[in-house]
This record gives sequence, C-alpha cells and structure tokens, in this order.
Amino acid sequence: MKRVVLAALMMLGAVAARAEAVTVFAAASLKGALDEVAAAWNGEVQISYAGSSALARQIAAGAPADLFLSANPEWVDWLEADGVALKRVDLLSNALVLVAGADDPRAGLDQLKGQDRVAMALVDAVPAGIYGKAALESLGLWEAVAPRVVQADNVRAALALVALGEAPLGIVYATDARAEPGVRVVAEFPPMSHPPILYPVAALTEAGAPLMGFLQSAEAAEIFTRHGFGVIAE
Repeated sequence: MKRVVLAALMMLGAVAARAEAVTVFAAASLKGALDEVAAAWNGEVQISYAGSSALARQIAAGAPADLFLSANPEWVDWLEADGVALKRVDLLSNALVLVAGADDPRAGLDQLKGQDRVAMALVDAVPAGIYGKAALESLGLWEAVAPRVVQADNVRAALALVALGEAPLGIVYATDARAEPGVRVVAEFPPMSHPPILYPVAALTEAGAPLMGFLQSAEAAEIFTRHGFGVIAE
C-alpha cells in the first residue's frame, strides 16, 4: 500500500511540475540566446521556435502559450487587437546582414547585382523576410533580386540554405550569422534601409509574467548581449 501511495504522490508531483512549466512561443532567430536564458531561470520552460507569423496565428487559434517573443512588433499588434496579449515591452534589437558561405571571399552589397540565388525568410510574412524585402526596395535592388529569391519558412531555415551551399547568398539577422560557422558576413544593410528590427515580448497569461520579468533582468541582458542582440528594455 505504501508503494502505491508513494507512486501516486510521485505522479501528482510530475503533473504539478508540468502544470507549472511556462510555455513560450519565440521567433526562430532567438534560439541559442533564449535557450541559455531559459536555462538560467529558476523554473521549467518549454519553448517552441518558428517564424513569428506562424506562431502568432497559432496563438490566435488557441494554442496554449504563456509568452510570445516576436521578431517584429506587428504580430504582437495583431494579437493585441484581438485582446490576446495582456502586457508587452520591446525587449531586443538586431541588424540585417548579407551572408555567403564561410569560404566565400566576396564582400559588399554589390554582390546582390549578380545572378546568384538569395535565401530569405518568407518575404510577405516572416519578419526577417519583410525587413529584407524592405531593405532591397529601399536600395533599388528588389526588382533585380526578386526572381532569384529562395524563400524559407523562417530565418534559420534561410541561414541553413547558405551554410549548406544550397544558396550562395542569404539575408538574415546579424545574430544568426554570428551563430552559424558555415557562413560569413558579406555586408550589413544600412539601418535606415529598413524599419527598426525590434523584438517585443508579450505576456499572454499571468503565468508568463515572472519569466517576462526575468527576460528584462541584468542576467538575461548579459546573455542576449553576448549573442549579439541589442538590449532595449528597461
């Protein structure tokens, strides 16, 4: 009987632990940095990474999430309009870069004027693709580059295409390039060529509030900075 009671208590404890886990939906470009931040937090975190647009649509459809970290403000605006987001703050910033394979010696944005394929996240849905398209339009390059764009579901998938040699060039975030040894930065896009790259975090439930607070802590800021992000939340 004692063994049965002990087993039941252990099962209840496991269920309670799972119930206390904070579920986070986060932009794919945050992987690595956010994994490290989550490991430093005193609590259980379950993180799902994907393109911000896909995650926002899942949340709107009722997917259970406590926190949402988007790679641009528009998808949080969209959820706020539906009354989903309880609280938000702009947390991080990033830069946009052109990358090539690690052994590719080329340099400069002029490389986009050639005939090479260019890997990008979905240009009409995923933030990295939206920023990239805006930058190319601003620089007068979009019409020439558009027929050669290879679109991927998210920015990390676009990065992988370049690292694996499937596309000679790619437009990704600076933090992505920093995290992937298979690529090198060819050029950085001028900040004025695209909207500011901001990462808002939104609490979707009260359970997400403590982790949201930790994401704004000095400890988390040190980790994000080490991974190349700009920290803008106070």
